[in-house]
Amino acid sequence: MAVFEYAPAPESRSIVDVQPTYGLFINGEFTDPRSGESRKTVNPATEEVLAEVAEADASDVDDAVRAARRAYEAVWGPMRGSDRAKYLFRIARIIQERSRELAVLESIDNGKPIKESRDVDLPLVAAHFFYYAGWADKLAYAGLGPDPKPLGVAGQVIPWNFPLLMLAWKIAPALAAGNTVVLKPAETTPLTALLFAQICQQADLPPGVVNIVTGGGATGAALVAHPDIDKVAFTGSTEVGRQIARTVAGTRKRLTLELGGKAANIVFDDAPLDQAVEGIVNGIFFNQGHVCCAGSRLLVQESIADELLDRLKRRMTTLRVGDPLDKNTDIGAINSAAQLEKIRALSAAGEAEGAQRWSPPCELPARGYWFAPTLFTGVSQTHRIAREEIFGPVLSVLTFRTPAEAVEKANNTPYGLSAGIWTEKGSRILAIADQLRAGVVWANTFNKFDPTSPFGGYKESGYGREGGRHGLEAYLAR
Repeated sequence: MAVFEYAPAPESRSIVDVQPTYGLFINGEFTDPRSGESRKTVNPATEEVLAEVAEADASDVDDAVRAARRAYEAVWGPMRGSDRAKYLFRIARIIQERSRELAVLESIDNGKPIKESRDVDLPLVAAHFFYYAGWADKLAYAGLGPDPKPLGVAGQVIPWNFPLLMLAWKIAPALAAGNTVVLKPAETTPLTALLFAQICQQADLPPGVVNIVTGGGATGAALVAHPDIDKVAFTGSTEVGRQIARTVAGTRKRLTLELGGKAANIVFDDAPLDQAVEGIVNGIFFNQGHVCCAGSRLLVQESIADELLDRLKRRMTTLRVGDPLDKNTDIGAINSAAQLEKIRALSAAGEAEGAQRWSPPCELPARGYWFAPTLFTGVSQTHRIAREEIFGPVLSVLTFRTPAEAVEKANNTPYGLSAGIWTEKGSRILAIADQLRAGVVWANTFNKFDPTSPFGGYKESGYGREGGRHGLEAYLAR
């Protein structure tokens, strides 16, 4: 059989002008941090230092919150919804116009393949701003009361796996509802948030409506604890989510948390196997498995387990790992050295506990943070790789005999963010979905998102919803 190799098809980095240093974006301007401190952000595919980014302390956070409060009271809160919509539409159009630039910057700062940032992330980012722009003058029709009002100032903390998309999930509904924002991006992926700040300037967004403070965990903690924040929104780890919940407890602040996951992707014996294999691959290897709703537990009905695994392994041999800016790349770089170490440690634990590890032949680059796509068979419910969120390209395979066993195993987790069902029977889809304790259940697909559809979890995966009409609720007082 002839084997065809793909010629390199690199996207050009020249479209992005990465500045050597970045300040904080407060009250419509870039400013130096009061402490004078900064930290480096690196390209995880090469370990090249991209820029020095300001480290905000509590006084910088206070400046940003004060600016947001002034803008809320004087400009954005009193503004007509139709006028707020014009700014959101303008931002959405600029994002589309600069989408190639944003996609390249996202890939070099995050490590994800350019075809994902270009074809998935950026269209969804623009779509969220377009969608919520449409809601800005229709809030009375959202089913949240006849005259819902904004809360005030929202403090938002986002993760490193989808930096720009998570920014859109947070900022678009907050602004549409009439709130102002102080956002802290992840310390390893701040660059697209800072470019978004430039887009806010380009759109003539009133100063103080959006403020962006960069830094580590201490910066986020200062933002969450600030007494003049009315709403906290966080996406990230369950551990940090618990700390935030404790900080907010007993205050007047509203809180939404979108946390970790350990999703079950359930394949029944009547499933279309080739379609299921593509869904499994997309469910766990998309974005290097850096997805909170990743289908990291594959539950396969025993009678088809061998055939499905054979097809899955064949498909995994075709995955291309390498340069994120190459348009042929399927799996890019792990975001950081710390995350790579966690993936390695949990994978080693899987082997030590008796699971069988398999990866396709895969030559990894000499520099950067890389991990080959991996699956484990012989996994039991007690194994760490079946219980803990790995957040990497690692799939744990379990089997089941009956639908009841599938549901029991799928729900046997502290998480409850997402799940997948593969079967040709519509009645089975509805019956199983109704029993799964997951915020989102996909049927014969996986990892599909739309700005009109709400997303969120149960149990240790958090509470509250983002996206759709439901995403407005967390930013409105009733």
